[in-house]
Amino acid sequence: MMSGRLLTLILMAALAAPGCAPSDDGDSGAELPAAGTDMTPTVVIETTQGRIVVELNRERAPESVDNFLRYVGGGFYDGLSFHRVQPNVIQTGLYTADRRARSAADAFPVINEADNGLKNVRGAIAMARTADPHSATSQFFINVLDNPGYDFKEKTVSGWGYAVFGHVTEGLDVLDAITAVPTRMQGTFPAPIDPIVMERVYVADRGGN
Repeated sequence: MMSGRLLTLILMAALAAPGCAPSDDGDSGAELPAAGTDMTPTVVIETTQGRIVVELNRERAPESVDNFLRYVGGGFYDGLSFHRVQPNVIQTGLYTADRRARSAADAFPVINEADNGLKNVRGAIAMARTADPHSATSQFFINVLDNPGYDFKEKTVSGWGYAVFGHVTEGLDVLDAITAVPTRMQGTFPAPIDPIVMERVYVADRGGN
């Protein structure tokens, strides 16, 4: 039986910057596949604005990395858009280009690993969440600028911060290009007027493909 705490986390709609947007009716995903054991897997994010390559850090953020890779392995992110674009951060992991929310069949919140020593600096990839520190599921953001205000301070609701689980190794110029596009408010976030979509997100092999 689902615990009361887990049910509360799933149903929470309260937002915290850069928190998750509330879910609405979307496509139901298949069960997410299990992750592997590579300590520094590389994920390629092919967007309509260019290619972003991210190296993940399973040693420092094992729960966040495994969670992220399960979504990647299931093709969950393919076709989703960046629904929040600001000068300091870009966020994705929920909406398609036509603003339909996508959900996974077995999406459960992960423990906040923001106390792992990794910082929200330019190029760092981190888990987005609601006001509850331990509520991250599919949404993530990439820091375009240094964001020390998102870093872990203490184990309190206001002090947990946002868990960094990797960093961009290629495509910082793509982050800058995304933040330069015209935006307008959609719900509580500024979103690109012309959607920027993740066309394909996948784990790169050691040969670089």
